[in-house]
Amino acid sequence: MIKMIIADDSAFMRKLLSDLFTQQKDFMVIDTARNGKEAIEKIRELKPDLVTMDVNMPIMDGLEALEILMKECRIPVVMISSLTKTGTDATIKALSLGAVDFIEKVSGPISSITKIQTEILEKCRAAVTANVRNYLQASSLRLYPPATVLKPPNPTYTKFPVDVNIFKKGVNGLDGEKIIAIGTSTGGPRALQQVITKLPRDLPCGVVIVQHMPAGFTKSLAERLNSLSDVEVKEAEHNDVVAPGKVYIAPGNYHMTVELQGRSRVIALNQNPPLSSHRPAVDILFDSVAKLGNRVVSVILTGMGSDGAKGMTKIKSTGGYIIAEDETTSVVYGMPKAVVELGIADQVLPVDQIADVLVNVVKK
Repeated sequence: MIKMIIADDSAFMRKLLSDLFTQQKDFMVIDTARNGKEAIEKIRELKPDLVTMDVNMPIMDGLEALEILMKECRIPVVMISSLTKTGTDATIKALSLGAVDFIEKVSGPISSITKIQTEILEKCRAAVTANVRNYLQASSLRLYPPATVLKPPNPTYTKFPVDVNIFKKGVNGLDGEKIIAIGTSTGGPRALQQVITKLPRDLPCGVVIVQHMPAGFTKSLAERLNSLSDVEVKEAEHNDVVAPGKVYIAPGNYHMTVELQGRSRVIALNQNPPLSSHRPAVDILFDSVAKLGNRVVSVILTGMGSDGAKGMTKIKSTGGYIIAEDETTSVVYGMPKAVVELGIADQVLPVDQIADVLVNVVKK
């Protein structure tokens, strides 16, 4: 039984969420709170397994309460956020502080709210299994010795021989310029912060990213990463030309592909049907870059499910390089696990080592 506390200043949302979880056999709402201060006090006393936390509350807001929780007990927290500029920015900050996931706050009649009940329950069930403690420690602990390119950190993982020099061979007139493709979901914003902020300004290739996230939030994510990074980070736009030292994040509610136009790689966005309920989908991005062959360096980070595994299989078959995040730093070891179990990963690394390896590989 998952014991939970709901913290929200809206009586309507407290009742809505309480009724939803009470109807489930595996959840028990043990209390509710009207602000962050009250939530902290009740969490200390009742020690729940999970907390849903509104971002904007009086007396003490959700961000301040989250910071305290991450220092004291590192309990799984799912944020409740409004789709406003302030709300989306605060949500991205909350995810960087250690919140496992977020639920977009909706308004209107009950009939419109019930449409997202499945998503709410899935995210909260996944949050309870999240590796919050190890995840928060990843930025300060070296979980393995410094990584060496092409040498997997654990000999039990399948190793495929890869000739790094193949990346130097020009194909289709592109002079061997590489491209980094990254896919992630639950826990992704913090993992991306660990990776993208360590990339140098003179990175000799572009980076394309799919993060499972609804419309409105990916722009805030890109802006936050851009403010913290030496590389330029932006929410991708249709017909953007992928350039060295720049990072492009797929906008929520749009699939993103990379297409060849002459000597350029150009981003294309579309609203084709979701793939396995995802739009953007990692598999669609990975499938599109697989045609670039041995110039692709792909990374799969923390996330629920297996999106990206099929696309990475295709990248592998055309000569691309595969990096998967290790279980020790994954918030949810789903997407990386699916790739590792296929036996196609060239390296399996804790998140704090991935940027160094990327730089080494793309500069070869």
